[in-house]
Amino acid sequence: MNVIRCADAEEVAARSADAIATAVAAARAVRGEAHLCLTGGSTPRRCYELLGPQLDSWEGVHLWYGDERCVPPDHPESNARMVREALVAPGAIEHRMPGELGPDGAAAAYAEELGDTVMDVTLNGLGPDGHTASLFPHHSALDATTPTAGVHDSPKPPPERVTLTLPVLNASRHLMLIVAGDDKADALARVLSGPDRGTPASLLDRDKLDVVADEAALAQAD
Repeated sequence: MNVIRCADAEEVAARSADAIATAVAAARAVRGEAHLCLTGGSTPRRCYELLGPQLDSWEGVHLWYGDERCVPPDHPESNARMVREALVAPGAIEHRMPGELGPDGAAAAYAEELGDTVMDVTLNGLGPDGHTASLFPHHSALDATTPTAGVHDSPKPPPERVTLTLPVLNASRHLMLIVAGDDKADALARVLSGPDRGTPASLLDRDKLDVVADEAALAQAD
């Protein structure tokens, strides 16, 4: 994997936005469209704020989601709502996870919509417990072979969620894990040390993975 060290959360967001914009432009140039998978969280939110103006046009860019809480799309905890508020992307095609259908209904609907789509770039966050998307330590969803999984018992509220699974995440052409803050330092050190079911983010395909992290998050990695 490639570790990109940043001074602080603002640099993490800025460098991530630059890399995403470059990858999206390259995908459109080669294939005529781009598929970008988004994540929730405060650091990604700032990344999206910086990303929007970097593309003159968002035509042909498909926006997917790595996970969603089972809440209505206007709910304060909805990842889709956060993205709509932060990312100015006129002309982009949004593929929202219908969390309001519940874990199983949303998973089935999103798998059908996803089909055989391959993401050009998948953006991942990291929880203090090592989770990414809604894939939690030692959870049965880590073994899912379907494109999506409904989660009924998330250890982090709300308990009901829907998530892409590791096969879909790792089929992406490029993966990014963006991490900021000293509360993520232990989890990031475990990611960097090697694959471990207790740290789901460590199961991302390391050959395709860029880790963009600030000094605080990398404090235990040396």
